[in-house]
Amino acid sequence: MSHILFDALASGSLSWVLREKGLDKKERVISFWDTFSIGQIYELHEKKGRESRFDWMKKCLSDENGELYEFEQQFTKTIQQINTLPDGAHITIWTSENAHEQTGLRFVVYLLKDKNIDITMVNTAQAYEDLFQVKKVKYTPLNTGEILPEKLQSIFEQGHGKYLTDHDREALEKEWLTLSANQETLRIWRNGRIHSVPDDYYDEFIISKAKKLHSKQKTKDFMKSARLIGEVLGYLDQYVGDVFLEYRLRKLIEKGVFVKEGSLEAMRYYSIKLV
Repeated sequence: MSHILFDALASGSLSWVLREKGLDKKERVISFWDTFSIGQIYELHEKKGRESRFDWMKKCLSDENGELYEFEQQFTKTIQQINTLPDGAHITIWTSENAHEQTGLRFVVYLLKDKNIDITMVNTAQAYEDLFQVKKVKYTPLNTGEILPEKLQSIFEQGHGKYLTDHDREALEKEWLTLSANQETLRIWRNGRIHSVPDDYYDEFIISKAKKLHSKQKTKDFMKSARLIGEVLGYLDQYVGDVFLEYRLRKLIEKGVFVKEGSLEAMRYYSIKLV
């Protein structure tokens, strides 16, 4: 058995579960560290598509800690691990109700289209709701990485998985081909489907949250960019990550919507205010 997940935190939690169950020698975790809801995925199943994706990331996203090279290396390693899975293997793909993991699911199923491999899918959002939802408190994790390891262990033990039939797989493969023919760089999850949207989709939302924060000041003054990004993240019902939002903030500065003081080298080095 191999398990495929779509972020380092979720992968670490499942690795802990496997160790607790004494299964870490029999079952392995294969992990993407990427965020598939953002960035180019045009022909990502081809080498040239992957090169284009990382060119976009290097051009558009802040890389304060020099992590993009490591992400690229990890991505290449993960693709190799998937491509070398033998016929007759059984894999479990862990996903949730967001464009990031749902895009990743379709990508992986497409990569495995020519292999005689059994695939089980675990929808962690649905499993969480089934096992842990309290009637008076509505909470659904935005992504698998938000689920505590102990609760992920319960989901693992309860066997909340769906076996993907040939029909299921063909449908996901077709959806991947549609998605990867699109050159948009932002995807959202609405009504059970992935929608590609323009990369300025959240710009007005960012501006509205800046207005809210300014309204709490005695006079409109500069605020830390990280304060604004944190405010936006706190109200966002999608999983896109702070790095993409900070990219859009820099674009709004370029357009003259915000003014800044400090260096745009990294989020923590500058403050902003609306013009």
